[in-house]
Amino acid sequence: MMQRPETRRRLGAAALAAAGLAAAAHAQTAANLRPASASATEPQPSGEWHNYAADSRSSKYSPVDQIDRYNVHQLEVAWRWKSIDYGIAARHEGVIPPVVFQNTPMMRDGRVLVATGLGAAALDPASGEILWTYDPFEDEQPRNMGRGSVRGGVTWNDGERRRLFFTGNGRLTALDADTGALDPDFGDGGRADMVDVGSGVTRRQYFWTSAPVVCGDVIVVGESTADAWSRRRNPPGMIRGYDSRSGALRWRFNIIPEPGEFGFDTWDSPEAAAAGAANVWTWISCDQELKIAYAATSTPSNDWYGGHRPGKGLFAESILALDAGTGERRWHFQAVHHGLWDYDFPAAPVLADIVVDGKPIKALAQPSKQAFLYVFDRETGEPVWPIVELPVPASEVPGEQAWPTQPHPTWPLPYDLQGLAIDDLIDFTPALRAMAIEYVSQYRIGPIFQPPTLIEGPDAKPTIQVPGAVGGTNWNGAALDPETNVLYLPSVTVPAILGLRPPPDPARSNLRYRVDLSEADGYDWATLPNGLPITKPPYGRLTAIDLDTGEHLWMVPNGDGPRDHPALAHLDLPPLGQQGRVSALVTKTLVFLADGSDAMVVQPEGAGSRKFRAYDKGTGEVVWETELPAGVSGAPMTYLHEGRQYIVMALSGTDFEGELLALALPGAVAAAAAP
Repeated sequence: MMQRPETRRRLGAAALAAAGLAAAAHAQTAANLRPASASATEPQPSGEWHNYAADSRSSKYSPVDQIDRYNVHQLEVAWRWKSIDYGIAARHEGVIPPVVFQNTPMMRDGRVLVATGLGAAALDPASGEILWTYDPFEDEQPRNMGRGSVRGGVTWNDGERRRLFFTGNGRLTALDADTGALDPDFGDGGRADMVDVGSGVTRRQYFWTSAPVVCGDVIVVGESTADAWSRRRNPPGMIRGYDSRSGALRWRFNIIPEPGEFGFDTWDSPEAAAAGAANVWTWISCDQELKIAYAATSTPSNDWYGGHRPGKGLFAESILALDAGTGERRWHFQAVHHGLWDYDFPAAPVLADIVVDGKPIKALAQPSKQAFLYVFDRETGEPVWPIVELPVPASEVPGEQAWPTQPHPTWPLPYDLQGLAIDDLIDFTPALRAMAIEYVSQYRIGPIFQPPTLIEGPDAKPTIQVPGAVGGTNWNGAALDPETNVLYLPSVTVPAILGLRPPPDPARSNLRYRVDLSEADGYDWATLPNGLPITKPPYGRLTAIDLDTGEHLWMVPNGDGPRDHPALAHLDLPPLGQQGRVSALVTKTLVFLADGSDAMVVQPEGAGSRKFRAYDKGTGEVVWETELPAGVSGAPMTYLHEGRQYIVMALSGTDFEGELLALALPGAVAAAAAP
C-alpha cells in the first residue's frame, strides 16, 4: 500500500512553501472536535437512496452496514434487469439507445426507480421485477435525439404526491412514482419543455446527461452541449430552475453573462462572449438548509484555442453558488482563467460539515480534472486553505492570449500526477525507460497548465498534457463518509497529446486554429509504441483525504492495469491501477469501486474490466473482489429492503447491452446480520 502520493507535483516554489505551512498548521486531527451527530445526508430513511448521488449533497454514502468485510465475500446476484431502452428503440423509428448504459437508480418508498436514456421504470427492490414502465414516444415524436447517456433522475415527495423527475427528449418529465403515469399537474400534461429556455429563446443543440436536483421547491438543471471544435459560436451554457409542483420555469442563470450582467466585462468583447458552451453537464448539489444550489461549469468553445475569446471568461470553469429560489449568484470561484485545456469541472461539488482547527465549517469540496481538490466555505465562498495565483507557461500560438496565472490550491496536495518530467517516466526496466525518454523527446513536456502547441513546421512539437482531459477525476466524482469526513477520490493518470493546426477545410470552420482529431498529434493518448503508459504507476488510483485536516490518509492503485503486458509479465508486479472511469460507493463499513466499462467514450484503449472490489475504509486494503458479466458503467448505489441490503450497479460493454445488476447476501446470512 502507498501511504502518501509523491509530492512531485511541481506546484512551484511559492505554492510548495504555502503547502508546507498549511501542513504544519493543520496536522492535528479534528476527530475529537467533530460533533457526534455530524451528517452530510439530508433527512431520509437510512436504507433509501433518493438522488443520483444518494442525497442532494452528492455524498454517494449510505449508513447501511449489513454488508461488511467479514461477509462481503458471500455476496451473490439477487436480480438482473435489462434496460428498457433497447425495446423502446426497436418500437420507434428514429429512436436510438445510448452508446453506454450509465444509469444509477434510486430507491424510495419501496420502489427502485430508474430514469434511463429513453424512458423510465419502477422495479421491485427484492426481485427486480417491473412494476411499471414509461415510454415517452408512445404519444410524442422523437426530438433532440442523440446517443448520449442519461445518468439518472431525482425523486420527490411532498407528503401527498410522489414523483420521479428526469430529463429526456428535450423535456423535464414528472411521473407519478406509484403508477408511472404522467403527472397532469406538472408542466404541459406532465412535461416541461426544455428546448424552449424562456423569453422566446430556443436551443435545440442542448441535451441532458446528468440528473437534476431538487433544492427546496425548485428543480435545478444544467445541460450538455456538443463539443463544437470547428466553429466559434455555440449555444451558451445556462442553469435553470423549475417549480417542483407546477413545472413552471422560475429562473435561468446565464453562465456566459449577457451585456449588462455581472462578469460580462471579463470577456474582452461581445464577439468573445459569443464563444458558447461553458455549460454544466454534470449534476448539481444543494444545501437544503441554506437553499443554495452549487454548480460546476465547463470550458468555453473551443476547448483548446481561445484566440477568438480573449479575456478571463466568467463563469466558465467555475464553481457557482446560486440562490435556489431566485437563481441569483451568492458567490463564485473560477478555477481556470481563459481555459485552454478542456479542464471543465466534470463532477458535482461534495458538501461536508467539517471541523478545521476547532472551527466548524459548512464546506464544499470540488474534485477536478486537474487533480486539485478545491475546498471552500460553502456559505461565503472563502477557501478553507489558501489558493494562490501562480505564473504558468505562456502560449506561443499566434493570436492566443493565455492568462498569465492560474489558481493553485496549496492544501490538500494534488491527488494525481500533475505535469510531466523525465523523473515521472516508466522505469520498470532500463529498456522501457530508454523507450519512454525517446518517446517524449518528440513532444513538449512541462508543468501543469502547459499550453497547447501549434503544429506547423518541421521543428514543431505537440504538447503532452498531464492531467489530460479525462483525468484526474472525471464524471465519476468523489464519495464522502460524513461520519469521518473522509473523502474518497478515484482518479486516473492519462497523459494526452495536444496539438493545434489551421482547419483542414476553412469553409467548414471559422476558427484560426483547432485540434484535428483525425491526426495522432492533434489529440491522442500518450502511450509507448508497445502500448504501455509512458509514466510510472499507478494509472488508476483511489485516494482518501481527511477533509478536517486536508491530509492524504492513503492512496492505493485501483485495478491490475497492464502488469500482464508481455514487457512486464516476467516482473511479477503488484496491481498497477487501470485507466477506466469509475465511481465510488461508500457505506458505513466499506468503499466499493469497480474497474469501469470498456464501452465508455473518450478513454484509452484497454481501459476498464469486469472487476468489482470492496476496500477497507481505513487502510485501502482490498478485502474482496469479484468478476461481473460486464464492466460497471454507472455509479453504484445501495439500499436496505425488508432486512436485506442490496448493491445495484449498471453494467454495459462493447459487446454487452446495458442492464442493472443487484448483489446481496444470501437470505440466511442477511437475516443473521440484520440489527
